[in-house]
Amino acid sequence: MKRNRRISAVAALALAALVTGTGAGFAATATPSATPSATHAFATAPATATATAPTRSFQGTLPAPTGPYAAGEEIIHLTDTSRLDPWVPSSGPRQLAVTMVYPAVPGTGTPAPYMTLAEAAGIVQHRKLPTSSGITPQTLSSVTTHAFDGARPQHGKHPLVVLSAAAENPRMMLTSLATELASHGYVVALVGHTYEDTGETLANGETPPCAICDHPETIDFNAETASRARDVSFVIDQLTHGNTAWRLAHLIDKHEIGMAGHSLGGATAAATMIADPRVRAGVDMDGTFFPAPKPGQINRPFLMLGRADGHTPGDSGDDVVWKQAWDAFGGYKKWLTVAGADHFDFADEDVLQEQAGFPTAPLSPERGVEITREYVTAFFDQTLKGIHSPLLDGPSPDNPEVLFHH
Repeated sequence: MKRNRRISAVAALALAALVTGTGAGFAATATPSATPSATHAFATAPATATATAPTRSFQGTLPAPTGPYAAGEEIIHLTDTSRLDPWVPSSGPRQLAVTMVYPAVPGTGTPAPYMTLAEAAGIVQHRKLPTSSGITPQTLSSVTTHAFDGARPQHGKHPLVVLSAAAENPRMMLTSLATELASHGYVVALVGHTYEDTGETLANGETPPCAICDHPETIDFNAETASRARDVSFVIDQLTHGNTAWRLAHLIDKHEIGMAGHSLGGATAAATMIADPRVRAGVDMDGTFFPAPKPGQINRPFLMLGRADGHTPGDSGDDVVWKQAWDAFGGYKKWLTVAGADHFDFADEDVLQEQAGFPTAPLSPERGVEITREYVTAFFDQTLKGIHSPLLDGPSPDNPEVLFHH
């Protein structure tokens, strides 16, 4: 895989999942500074570098959504009694936390926290974030999301989009995309894959840590995407069969369902589409396919959106896998790359990284989020709502960073 920034030897193991295209946010090792030698967000600084460092002030804010609606939010907890948890069978049936984000009436509801204190503590502990960074469970959980608990929903039915985050990343790392989609008239389900990330707070109040993160080199990513696909299909089942799982399930148009994912979540979108024909359109944001789809498996719309450095057509690394996937897709398809972007420009990490004082990619993090939200929304508008988007027709002078391939 092509890389345009130096990765320290200390960070190499922590970034093993990233090197394979799965992603592992909050995972690099470096001192917060303006020097672009670190790789990714909220890095762990060596003790000698942080012993006398002043504590930074961190007040995170995600970009505000741009659509006409507000973003309502509600967290639901689901239990799949048909299978034991694949990573910790002794815990019993598979339990999932899901954040539902929906089109809401502006001015209703109360500001929603970014995550629970326990979920934020899981990130701080797992990534060994230094106190001097200003990133604490309190400051991380209170990041401004522009989502509102208890907001009054808009009338009507809306397409459902399921989102799946990168490996080791909790579901909240796609909140900025979720609120954007909701503001444009989508119901969004952010699925937390329990025991696969830094922590998801379950119905019983417990927030179990990652059970598979310590040795990423041993993970069977094909098995993990298959398991995630089962999570997603179960969530779709629960949301489209009556209103028992979620009190606002009547908002969902069960005939218009899409899925997008970042990194391993993007591989999950493809795996889910192969297993579940209800998912009519999919998006992979900068993720390697595990495994690459075969011809005839996905004949529905698919968008591949990734870094120019790493996912441009070529003859090595992820370039080859993306070309295999591209050749296999049989429906409407787009292959776009973003010049200057890094792996975490497609989720919340780089925006928060910059606000915390860490180095970022050449592309402005805010611009990375803007491009991601604009093209993903346009893709689902065209494939789920039937609204033609000229943005997808070819290069745009308003978005010179976005390159069209094939």
